[in-house]
Amino acid sequence: MNTIMSDTIERVKCLIIGSGPAGYTAAIYAARANMAPVLYQGEQPGGQLTTTNDVENFPGYPDGITGPEMMIQLQKQAERFGTDVRHGWITKVDFSGDIHKVWINGEKEMHADTIIISTGASAKYLGLPSEQKYLELGGGVSACAVCDGFFYRNQETVIVGAGDSACEEAHYLSKLCKKVTMLVRRDEFRASKIMAARVQNTENIEILFNTETEEVLGDGQVVTGVRVKNNISGDVHDIPATGFFVAIGHKPNTDIFKDYLDLDETGYIINAVPGTSKTNVEGVFVSGDAADHVYRQAITAAGTGCMAALDAERYLAAKDSSFEVATSTYN
Repeated sequence: MNTIMSDTIERVKCLIIGSGPAGYTAAIYAARANMAPVLYQGEQPGGQLTTTNDVENFPGYPDGITGPEMMIQLQKQAERFGTDVRHGWITKVDFSGDIHKVWINGEKEMHADTIIISTGASAKYLGLPSEQKYLELGGGVSACAVCDGFFYRNQETVIVGAGDSACEEAHYLSKLCKKVTMLVRRDEFRASKIMAARVQNTENIEILFNTETEEVLGDGQVVTGVRVKNNISGDVHDIPATGFFVAIGHKPNTDIFKDYLDLDETGYIINAVPGTSKTNVEGVFVSGDAADHVYRQAITAAGTGCMAALDAERYLAAKDSSFEVATSTYN
């Protein structure tokens, strides 16, 4: 029996909010630990990886795999062990008591003994129609150089951004690409001096200050260049490129938790105990990019999903002696 029902409220042992590598991995471990997890997929089932055409750096796929196909496989694996995967998203929470309350789609109320948050983070984009067009086509727009830089080996790319992450990604691309053009909107970096110096001293990185993106150019299928404008002189010109990378930050999908959970200044959930998935609210755990602003990789998200399920399992075992830790969880 997965849930205990009242006339209007459903109660579960383990509720997983969000899908993606973190959510589905948490579900696999939680289900194998007899926690009968219920997982709500959220507004973007499968998370950010569903916008990635090719995933070649996740262990176990020697020939690579598409992001959507990987998410389908992870979902099937979670369901195989008994996870109740549902469409819908959490619109409100109340973590003020021992029983954690959530509302689905603004209507249905659910109570959970444990909650694993796997809502991820959303990359910020410029919002240009041409940018969104080639992002959706998978034809040359990306917000992750580490994920996608390999596909542009020995090619020319453009990256937008001025902070530490943008400098780090530009430097990463410089090791793969023939040339990297970095567009900085102001007349200086926001990055630390050491990171700015690193890109400035890299031979195949050209930095254009006071420069903004006007349009992402392409042939209808893939990116072929970027039209840019100097915001002081007004000069407009085109830069040949096969890849357009956006590194202007991410927004963690954590707004509904801000009244109950400790967040940092940008909205990432803070781990109450370093090295664990615990939050400041007992019985509520976090995995994936909702807390990770450093690595943001599918493999690290999956790892923290495992951690969250194990932490939730131990929490339940400590509260209820009749709930035994399943030895199979660790196999």
